[in-house]
Amino acid sequence: MNDDIELPGRPQGSRPTPMTTRSRVVLEIAAELVAIRSQKYNQAKVSLRVQGGPDWPLTLFGSSTIEGVFEVVSGRAALAIVNPASALAAAALGLRPFVMPQPVRTIAVIPSMDQYVLAVRPETGLETFEEIAVKKPPLRVALRGQLDHWLHYMLEDVANAAGFSVADIVAWGGEARREGQLPYPHQRKFQAFLRGEIDAVFDEAAEVWLDDALAAGMKILPLAESTVRKLETKGYRRAFLRKSEYPGLPRDILTLDFSGWPIFVREDAPDELVTQICAALVARKHLIPWQGEGDLPIERMCLDAPDTPQLAPLHRAAERYWRDRGFLK
Repeated sequence: MNDDIELPGRPQGSRPTPMTTRSRVVLEIAAELVAIRSQKYNQAKVSLRVQGGPDWPLTLFGSSTIEGVFEVVSGRAALAIVNPASALAAAALGLRPFVMPQPVRTIAVIPSMDQYVLAVRPETGLETFEEIAVKKPPLRVALRGQLDHWLHYMLEDVANAAGFSVADIVAWGGEARREGQLPYPHQRKFQAFLRGEIDAVFDEAAEVWLDDALAAGMKILPLAESTVRKLETKGYRRAFLRKSEYPGLPRDILTLDFSGWPIFVREDAPDELVTQICAALVARKHLIPWQGEGDLPIERMCLDAPDTPQLAPLHRAAERYWRDRGFLK
């Protein structure tokens, strides 16, 4: 993929999109693995969701949704990527939408700093997210169109912790509009928000649209401490939208973390394959774009930090490999 091509939602010269990063991760790992003469996985398939094709010995799934968890757990894919790290935590712990702990193990976490944004029009009169349960407003809420995106499960968890559900919003006369992608300021979803056709946007990627929402006079709802504490028992991490980073905010806003893109495999993935995947990341780090500058920072992708949350255990072979390289102490 030519990263100089201007894509929808990505002006030329801007940061690489998450789709570009995930695709390049699996492409570069695959390119390295198939070149290793000694390993039995001498063919790799990077799936574009073509159904009904022949079985391949190695499939690397460049997704960002929980579908990747099911692909890895079922054995249909050897590796996948999910965003945020809290989604993999839910899988490892067996929390909704998973009915039991899933045998997933992390190889590394691609750095990504992000927070969940709960934005509403000021006409709603809302000051906190919990007031939705009390006032029962008929909100027209814009949600992500991709139905297996973690955002949908996350919103249900947040709403339940605050005392209501998405179905309640609909029952009160509101709407849950599941369409489109990120609320890029120049695209239709955000423009509908500005025109008053939508009352609320609940989404990730704060740095993409929060400044524009604030400039348009939108209100960002904080979560109550009691709500966040409930959510922390489900594998979520608290976060703040900082006034120092977003000057349009009246103060720091308590919310949830949406950071990290874990690269993961099954717990029983062969040590040899996992070691080769780790080595492939090291060999190709200069070719993989990410949200920062320079090479992909492999040396810190196994360490727990705000932009690399380690919310599921490392695979034993990955832990050994990173420790041998001096990345883990």
